[in-house]
Amino acid sequence: MNFFIVWNARHIRRLFFLTAAVLLSAGIIWVEKENISVFAPHPPAAVYSVPTERKVVAITFDISWGEKRADPILDILKNKGVQNVTFFLSSPWSKTHPDIVKRIADSGYEIGSHGHKHVNYSQLGDDEIRNQISTAHGVLTEMTGKGPNLIRMPNGDFDKRVLRIAEGLNYKVIQWDTDSLDWKNPGVDNIVQRVVTRAHPGDIILLHASDSCKQTHEALPIIIDQLRAKGYEFVTVSQLLGQAETKGNTVQDRTTWNELPTT
Repeated sequence: MNFFIVWNARHIRRLFFLTAAVLLSAGIIWVEKENISVFAPHPPAAVYSVPTERKVVAITFDISWGEKRADPILDILKNKGVQNVTFFLSSPWSKTHPDIVKRIADSGYEIGSHGHKHVNYSQLGDDEIRNQISTAHGVLTEMTGKGPNLIRMPNGDFDKRVLRIAEGLNYKVIQWDTDSLDWKNPGVDNIVQRVVTRAHPGDIILLHASDSCKQTHEALPIIIDQLRAKGYEFVTVSQLLGQAETKGNTVQDRTTWNELPTT
């Protein structure tokens, strides 16, 4: 009987220490989980904004057709002394408007890709997605002498496949946190109010320089003045990305959204 009691006590003690070791290991993993996640592979994600305490915003313009709006917008940016802006250009438009593309590049503005065909890439097969991005890359590289590494998908449409393929082609997919809705032509005051009231440090602001957006060039100088009055500086998307690590936003499938801008 005594032998049984001694053996059982040793067994219980051993079980106690084993349990304690497991709990300690679990505690260490919990405390260090943030560091461990740094080394774990992260799925590709689109960039909507960048966390920063600096009052900087990235004004971006999409262009996919027309020739009436781009030059007035470039004139305003020059007159207002705005040196850091990012333009996302579709390759068919770029091929038919080489002078405007050259003016954008010569002005020192950042140029990103807006894809080739203006279709929803989430509806395409993998090979066709890759072909669309690569075709636009070739055109823009030839025209500007510099290969872009930022892309805004037509209509802002993407899914996880599009993100994965874009990353494989060394692109970052850029979305926006503040949508001016200028493509709806809601009135100059409405465009200004949406942008100025929603802008925040690290924000990416969506505007358009296509001919369908008839009020952007009127709203732009007011937006610039009011954002500056609030203490904001203007940076390119690449400069913004350099401020900090990108936000861990959940990947969203734009095919489920109710409204898609005509960019």
